[in-house]
Amino acid sequence: MKLVLLNFQTSKEPWFQSANEVYTEKIGHFVPFEVKTLKVQTNDRDQREVRVRKEGQVILDLLKPDDFLVLLDEKGQTMNSIKFSEHINRILGSGKKQVYFLIGGPYGVSDEIKSRASLKINLSPFTLNHLVAQVVLLEQIYRGFTILKNLPYHNP
Repeated sequence: MKLVLLNFQTSKEPWFQSANEVYTEKIGHFVPFEVKTLKVQTNDRDQREVRVRKEGQVILDLLKPDDFLVLLDEKGQTMNSIKFSEHINRILGSGKKQVYFLIGGPYGVSDEIKSRASLKINLSPFTLNHLVAQVVLLEQIYRGFTILKNLPYHNP
């Protein structure tokens, strides 16, 4: 099984690059993992619906019917790290070859993407910058694997 984190990131900060590399490497010790930045051809900030639709199509074109999609969504389930690790464990046992974690674009995701998601997670009640959200998600994925492997990273 391979895990892939999808995003529509447009900016890069040195602190983010460093954290992204650290957690990508750490997660890679448990399972094949990559971060994939998707691109959409639109720069018009006033065309929110157009951008959301185009981003949705890019995602749908990427996904295969048997892929597992985890969507970060403000209306998704809230959970603690233990519950998240239990979801990771169920996903790992599902037999899926590819698992995608999706951080949507600045205007959210299309209804088609919401319908396609196998699991929706609310990362925080706060609105998070995309870079911060990605680092938090990466850390929680890593933490989830350390919980599953009984490694001394998580201190309940």
